[in-house]
Amino acid sequence: IVQPVMLGLQGNVVRLLGKDMREVGAGEVGELCVRGPLVMEGYLNRPEENAKVFEGGWLHTGDMAHMDSQGYLYLVDRAKDMIISGGFNVYPSEVENCLAQHPAVARSAVIGLPDAKWGEVVTAVVVVRPDSETTKEELIAHVVQHKGVLNAPKQVFFVSELPLTPLGKVDKKS
Repeated sequence: IVQPVMLGLQGNVVRLLGKDMREVGAGEVGELCVRGPLVMEGYLNRPEENAKVFEGGWLHTGDMAHMDSQGYLYLVDRAKDMIISGGFNVYPSEVENCLAQHPAVARSAVIGLPDAKWGEVVTAVVVVRPDSETTKEELIAHVVQHKGVLNAPKQVFFVSELPLTPLGKVDKKS
């Protein structure tokens, strides 16, 4: 059983909870949930949203994380960004970090696209570095080697640039 993590002020507790509202074990990914005197009381005039966000008496942050055996938390991705392909959870940031290790990749965005068979398929949109070349097959093999076949993109699209937010982050909504 994962021990509660105390943050900053006494009485603030963080837990990683699975979809069944039970704590996940060390190394397992769960949603980062918090409880304490500094947690907001709710959204004004939004009872349906409050019921969802405060399920089980915890504020559900929407951040997915895992905890190591020493109690350190590691953020994985946002729950709403998670891709569910064939019943397996794929975290786009993990695939993007893997692609970033390939010498030909300047930047990437990983998204889930609807698929009749798998629900969603992992799709990478890639900007190749100037004076570099790579192929869809090479990038897929790179992800398979480092992250496994479940995380590997089924589709790869090459673009000259990705849209960015004013803060310089990839804007996946564009």
